[in-house]
Amino acid sequence: MLYQIISYFKFLFTSTNQHGVHSPFVYDFVTKCLYDKSAYDAYTDLKAYRTSLLNNTETLKITDLGAGSKLMNRASRRVSKMVRNSSSSYEDTKLLFRISRYFKLKNTLELGTSLGIGTQALSLGNPSNNITTIEGCPNTFEFTKQNFEALNLANITSINSNFKSYISQLDNESFDCIFFDGHHNKAATIAYFNLLKSKAHNNSVFIFDDIYWSKDMTEAWHSIITNDAITVSIDCFNLGFVFFRKEQPKQHFKIRL
Repeated sequence: MLYQIISYFKFLFTSTNQHGVHSPFVYDFVTKCLYDKSAYDAYTDLKAYRTSLLNNTETLKITDLGAGSKLMNRASRRVSKMVRNSSSSYEDTKLLFRISRYFKLKNTLELGTSLGIGTQALSLGNPSNNITTIEGCPNTFEFTKQNFEALNLANITSINSNFKSYISQLDNESFDCIFFDGHHNKAATIAYFNLLKSKAHNNSVFIFDDIYWSKDMTEAWHSIITNDAITVSIDCFNLGFVFFRKEQPKQHFKIRL
């Protein structure tokens, strides 16, 4: 937690807004998506699902295949506490909705479903966005899959698997978006990126959650943005975005939201 606080103050001093951006592509993304203040009707659905989970007293037995939780180390976790301590914030879910809508995503892969808060946002952002979401914990998988069905989110395919096994089964398909939202570990994050970067096309976006979750994760982020495949990267503190646009000069931005 101390690392995150110190990192955030450093971020504030080194980040900018749209006025520090000279790339037309990034400027449009910042002004028309990141800074979009429209009150979309879907935000009501995002809030309603979050509220239902916050009021849920059910306890799930967790099989944690990633780096675990800093605040919840017990094998059994109450759903309401999982939302408070380890799920995407409401502001981040609204941002994920806008990203899906702005880029008109059609084929998305999510590593780490958890309670499906981020998945729902990506789904509502574009009903034509075919989302495959992977969850390693069987109980979390079943709980969230049932919620998707109750919410009538027909464009989501839920799979119970560890990430490496699923990735190894991928053929030649490419993804408009890959959301890395699980296994908060440097070696694993870099390994999954290296396995999946061949699944990107020129206009793909990879999204990394919690890039300041630990020093380890920040080091993973810096390793990824220096990779030759990446031309543009945007650090928004909670989320990091990387792009593969060959027509862009290699640039890194820190943008305050």
